[in-house]
Parts: sequence; structure tokens; C-alpha cells
Amino acid sequence: MYILDVTNRDGVQTSRICLSKLEKTMINFYLNQMGVAQSEFGFPVTHHETNYLNANLELAEKGVLKPICLSGWMRATRDDVRASFKQVPKLKHINLSISTSDQMIVHKFKGKLDHASVIKEMEEAVTLAKKHGAELIGVNAEDASRTRMDYLIEFSSAAKDAGAHRIRYCDTLGCDNPFVMYDRIKILAESVKLPMEIHCHNDLGMVVANSIAGAKAALDAGVDSYINTCVNGMGERAGNADLVSVILALKYAHGFEGKDVLDEHIDLKAAWKICKYASYAFGVPIPINQPGVGANAFAHESGIHADGALKDRKNYELYDFEELGRGEPEIIETGRKITAGEYSGIKGFRNVYEKLEVEFKDDAQATEVLELVRYANVHSQKPLVDDELKFIAKHPEIARKIFTMAP
Repeated sequence: MYILDVTNRDGVQTSRICLSKLEKTMINFYLNQMGVAQSEFGFPVTHHETNYLNANLELAEKGVLKPICLSGWMRATRDDVRASFKQVPKLKHINLSISTSDQMIVHKFKGKLDHASVIKEMEEAVTLAKKHGAELIGVNAEDASRTRMDYLIEFSSAAKDAGAHRIRYCDTLGCDNPFVMYDRIKILAESVKLPMEIHCHNDLGMVVANSIAGAKAALDAGVDSYINTCVNGMGERAGNADLVSVILALKYAHGFEGKDVLDEHIDLKAAWKICKYASYAFGVPIPINQPGVGANAFAHESGIHADGALKDRKNYELYDFEELGRGEPEIIETGRKITAGEYSGIKGFRNVYEKLEVEFKDDAQATEVLELVRYANVHSQKPLVDDELKFIAKHPEIARKIFTMAP
């Protein structure tokens, strides 16, 4: 089972929140450190994403964002495919999405498409993407959980014949339960024999259970599975499957422990950093009871629990806090602190970088990076974290592209 994180696509579609292009880049950076197989890093058809997407693909070429796979999301239309590859010509990995349920075909398309033309539209998009050089094509059945199984098999088989490499089963409304999810994915995977992507929402509070059930069904059917996750469970409405919760479940839930079903590249020690960063970037606190990274995940107060945990942590803790990169004290300066912002001067700015042990060869280089840091602060409207400051100093030309938008 592999992790395909969609924080930079579905996560940023969450109402009332957003990420700057630098913050999206840092999410990709941390996901790569964590060993996540793929990041759905944005929308190639959207103009304000163009420079960010091209810059991140350049980072991949340089080996900075490697081996993570960076994939773009678009509608399964020829117009979207043409526009995407025109604006992001080095794009190699994509997901094409179209609705497949009777509800959406009738009440969303409103006569523009019927069941046959949905398949035809998808096939033409896949064919055109291959002509543009797409090397990995996933086809998304939006609202798959409310799609008739016979039609879902017909749609997915047509996608395979057209050249798609994966099928994404989207529980768009979060209305499946783990038992139904398992049965439907098992039937679909056995019929189509393509790797399955499991994309679930949390409207009924079952998103992690549904994701795990669907992924297991795919494995039991003899194909790989790719669980779509978001850092801290962000996502539209009630959110997507939480990245850390999914990984912990695949490592420690009964029936999985010791079976090595999870991608061996995953490094859970990076969990604490990416979750804390995403919380800061989104401006959304981590719930105290969040699995693994919540403030109470390893806290014990009641007498029986505290006594048992002190005698042997395994009495009341399923996994070690160190495994998630926790345990080091977090030090906050309470005295004088110089920060870098959109109105910083050169002396204070150089003081900030000296504390990060970053040296500039001359004032001209320092001034160039200062200007970029100012732009970064304008974009994010919050102080930059140390890793963001280091990234800008190390990759100024990439940063310049990320901060540049051409309406």
C-alpha cells in the first residue's frame, strides 16, 4: 500500500483556508522527506499555479524533490489536457477526473453528457494526455461510491483500454462504510486488474477505516493500492484521510502488524515536523486528541493509566512517541528576537540568517535573498519558519519563480 498525498490539491480546496506557493512547496519537501510515494501537487490548468508547478518540477529534475512523484489534477476533458500541458510542459504524472454516478450525470451535467459520452470524454482525454507525453495516468471516478457497479466496471475497463495506469475510486460524499468499501473495491479490482487509488472523505467519520478497507481489498484482489491522504486530515467539508492516522493503522492495527503491507520508504519520524508545519501554514491547530501528533496522544492523567504507563509504556501506549519524531523539547525564544518580514532591513535580515548558520558571499547576494524573503512574507502573510528561510537562500531562482504570478 502506497501513500498518495493530496494536501496540495484537495487539502487546499478546503473552505476558508489556503496555502501560499512557498508553503505548498514546503509540503512537497516534507512529504518527500517522509518517503511518501506521490504528491498531487496542484492544478496545471490554473494560471496562478503555473510558475509554482514548473518550479517544483525543476526541483525534481535537480534531485531536491526526489524520488517523490509530483502529479497534477485536471478534469477529464481535452481542453483541460491541452491547457495543462501547454502551461506545464514537463508534467509527466496526472489524474483525470469525471463524475460517474447517476446522480451527477443527470443532475450535474444537466444533459450535456450521458453515461456513454462520459466514457467517451474520458477516453479522449486519456488518449490526448498520452500524446502529450504523460507517463502515469490515473483516471478518477468521481462519486464512485454512488455509481452503479456495472457502469463503474465498464468505465474503468474503458479507461484501462485507453491507456490509464490506475483507477481512483472516490467516496466523494464519504457515504461508504468499510464493509461496503471492501466489497466494491474487491469486485472492481478483480474485474479491471489495475492498481486502485482510494480517495475518501470524512462526512460520516469513517474516512481512515474506509481508506484502509479499500486498500486491503485491492491488495486481496492482487493489485497495488494508493491511499489518498491529507496532512492533519484537511480537505473539503469534514476532510480527507489523515496522513499519520493511515500510516499508524497500516503499521499497528490488528491484522497488519508484521505483514509489511506499507511502502517501505515511509519514515514516520518526519510526522511531527510536517504536521506542525501544516498546522502553522493552514492556521488550523492540531486537535489535542489527534492520533500520534495530538498533545494528548501520549498524555496520562488518571491514576490507573499513569501508574500503568510508568511501569511499562506498552500498558497504555500502542507505539513510541519517538517513532513520530516527538520527544525533543520545543524551545521558544522569550528575549530579543529579530525576524525577517516584508519590511525587513539588511542588518536585521543578516542577523536572522547568521543564527541559521547561513552565510552570504557579499551584500549583493544578501540583498537578493532579502528581496525574495520579503515577497515570501507578502504571499504567506506570516513569519517564515527556519526551513522556509533556508530554502529561499539555497534556491533563490526557484523561489523567484514560485513568488511570481502573471495574471
